[in-house]
Amino acid sequence: MSRFVELAERYLAVLRDERGASEHTLRAYRREMSDFASFLTGALGERGEIRSVEHTHIRAYLGLLYERGLTKASAARALAAVRSWFKWLARSGEVEANPATLVSTPKLPKHLPRVPSLAEVNGVLDSLERMGEKAQRNVEEGSSWPERDRVIFELLYGCGIRNSELCGLDLESILWRDDAVRVFGKGSKERVVPLGDAAALALRAYLPQRAEKLRSAGKGALAETGALLVNARMRGDCRLTTRSVGRIVKQIAVEGGLAADVHPHTLRHAFGTHMLEEGADLRAIQEMLGHERLSTTQRYTQLTVGQVQRVYDKTHPRAKEENR
Repeated sequence: MSRFVELAERYLAVLRDERGASEHTLRAYRREMSDFASFLTGALGERGEIRSVEHTHIRAYLGLLYERGLTKASAARALAAVRSWFKWLARSGEVEANPATLVSTPKLPKHLPRVPSLAEVNGVLDSLERMGEKAQRNVEEGSSWPERDRVIFELLYGCGIRNSELCGLDLESILWRDDAVRVFGKGSKERVVPLGDAAALALRAYLPQRAEKLRSAGKGALAETGALLVNARMRGDCRLTTRSVGRIVKQIAVEGGLAADVHPHTLRHAFGTHMLEEGADLRAIQEMLGHERLSTTQRYTQLTVGQVQRVYDKTHPRAKEENR
């Protein structure tokens, strides 16, 4: 094993054991670090020293990625992983400085995701209520469970949480006395987000069904604890997966008249955008979304042209003729 591979493995262990990185993050970093370590081994040899790595090596690696046909976005992700690795190496005393800071991030086109309007989201939620009354619909491998699926939509949109955070919720995560939900986000960071009335009503309709299904499946021990959202077939530990949530959200969205590219994160975008449109403070939205940086929140929210015009008309002293 080359020194580069060894240091990459040590960094991955730090991400896993000390920083609590998710499995998804670990897989991504392992892929990026393994490829870059192999590149360095080829460039500097099995006995090459990490201190010999310069920014020119990193630029050459990015050039190789482009030759392989990778997009700028993929190259940017690889560079971010390399920067993070060298930042840790510098803190650990393995290198004197981070050479990756001298490499510019590829300029990416700014694509704002299309966020469904407030009326569109309400239309989907209303259609879910009608589906619950009919109690017939095929989702998640042929099973029909409108009450659970309404909870999925209400929590994703009503709380602005991530898909992984949603699937990680347990019964104990619902803080009924506080009208809130305890969420563990990236890096196992805990935050508490408000639980709206609509989401609470959806939960109260779903929870008795959840308990009954678990008991009928011989898993009564999970009726009072464990995963909040369970799969309809009661398989394994019964916890619903992020992939299943993605399928459910997409199918319900399409049936409700939304675009086919809607996914769980779309509802998170909609949460931030609609809160901002209704006058919420950007820093409050940042707190609820669990963003470390306000700039991230700004990317997650979109001011519509109509809102910009309304704000301008309302606040600028020379916006309207009668104000002059």
